[in-house]
Amino acid sequence: MRRHAGLGWTVVAAATGIVLAALWVAPLLWALSTSLRPEYETISPVFHWLPRHWTLEAYGKVLGAGNVPRWLFNSALVALLVTVITMALSLMAAYAFSQMRFRGRDALFLLAMLAFLLPFEALLVPLFRMMNQLGLINTYAGIVLPQVVSPVVIYVFRQFFDAIPTDFREAAILDGASPWRVLWSVYLPMSGNIVWAMAIVTFIAAWNNFLWPFIIVTSNDMMTIPLGLTQTYDAFGVRYAQLMAAALLGALPVALAYVLFQRRVTHGFLAATGLKG
Repeated sequence: MRRHAGLGWTVVAAATGIVLAALWVAPLLWALSTSLRPEYETISPVFHWLPRHWTLEAYGKVLGAGNVPRWLFNSALVALLVTVITMALSLMAAYAFSQMRFRGRDALFLLAMLAFLLPFEALLVPLFRMMNQLGLINTYAGIVLPQVVSPVVIYVFRQFFDAIPTDFREAAILDGASPWRVLWSVYLPMSGNIVWAMAIVTFIAAWNNFLWPFIIVTSNDMMTIPLGLTQTYDAFGVRYAQLMAAALLGALPVALAYVLFQRRVTHGFLAATGLKG
């Protein structure tokens, strides 16, 4: 009886997974289908899942005539800078909070964690005024700097460092290693998977960030791809095929990054939760 009940739950879980997967994939397939149509087909009142006339015209126009290549470059540069700087700052902060003893450490860590309770929207006005006073409007520094402090990443790294036996640090210190050397030569190699996991998550979040670039950028040449997609129209209205082509091109690097590093991301989260894969 229990075996039949277990089999029934397995079937229900599998069916639910299939339905959810279909709901997730369907919009992507529709976007791909739309991007491969001539523009006149996108406004046709007759519904067709597949294009009646297949064409790559939308991709050619997006890559050749628009600013999408520039927006893709901006997104790639911003996401890479945010990821590298966030990882470096978070590793150093987490190591200090986890392994170093100094006055006010716990209070400072609590203050950093309180940022969980403060939505980013509440910081938009002071951040914009600060960037404006520093002359960083419409600059890469203005886009990147407000995104490089991540309490979530600091917390994850600290929890992981707390679980590493102190014998490794003490042995390195006895050999004359400085705290900097201990971090980069001992703790960092042992944290490879979790660092990769946090790096991919940070990269995706920075790539998809729309709100802050929308606030800090006014120049078309400095737009990132999420912001630039809002400009994909002309005097004749929205070009749906070109819009879908630009959206898919914008999503492609993130999808490739996740596919290439999926195993590292999985192992990293398993390590962070104390589970073994």
